[in-house]
Amino acid sequence: MKKELQNFEKLLSIMDKLREECPWDKKQTFESLRYLTIEEVYELADAVLDNNHQDINGELGDLMLHLVFYAKLGSEAGTFDMNSVLEGINKKLIERHPHVFGDVKVANEQDVKENWEKIKLNLGKKGVLDGVPVSLPSLVKAFRVQEKAKGVGFEWETHGQVWEKVVEELNEFRVETESGKSTEKTEEEFGDLLFALINYGRFLNINAENALEKTNRKFIRRFKAMEELAKSRGLKFEYLNLEQQDNLWEEVKKEEKKKAD
Repeated sequence: MKKELQNFEKLLSIMDKLREECPWDKKQTFESLRYLTIEEVYELADAVLDNNHQDINGELGDLMLHLVFYAKLGSEAGTFDMNSVLEGINKKLIERHPHVFGDVKVANEQDVKENWEKIKLNLGKKGVLDGVPVSLPSLVKAFRVQEKAKGVGFEWETHGQVWEKVVEELNEFRVETESGKSTEKTEEEFGDLLFALINYGRFLNINAENALEKTNRKFIRRFKAMEELAKSRGLKFEYLNLEQQDNLWEEVKKEEKKKAD
């Protein structure tokens, strides 16, 4: 622990020096850092999906720098500082884990989540979903609002019920598409179908964002492999017809399966 504290203190000192002497660091504001912080979070997310611990380590360091930077800006503005940030999160964790720091009894993880949401409401939150950031990507937001609703008991009882909802939404979407009209209602039904699928995945302990990103990566990997295969045969991929492209796709899939086996 002593070594960690020494390194954290060193980072704070480096931040102080950068704000005093570095032309770029001196110009930064909360707003100018915002998009860079978002980029760092996504880079960390990529490293996590890649299960690359070395990259996770590096990206955590980059993100830590941003946290220290924001605290430094707050200190200069006289509104908050690193000490108040740490005091705040320590207090929050103790308050929201009464089963660890108090005498509340819990049976499982779900009890912990339900207690968390109830405590937030008791501390002044107007509604269960108030803490979900407006700017969250829609797929992540859908998962989070479903999780939070579950935390206060608004939840299906069985997998079958959730699947029935998926089928219901699929049928409603099909009716709209087969009507031959391109309307706002079609878009609405498509959104309802996505929401129901995300909910069903959540019931199966599948995070829709992670699942879709893995599929994105698989598609990109296979598509690039198709292009390389065509190139190795002296063909230009973009001039191939759909049947030829599909044949390459199947070849790539078979090769992947062979390597996996």
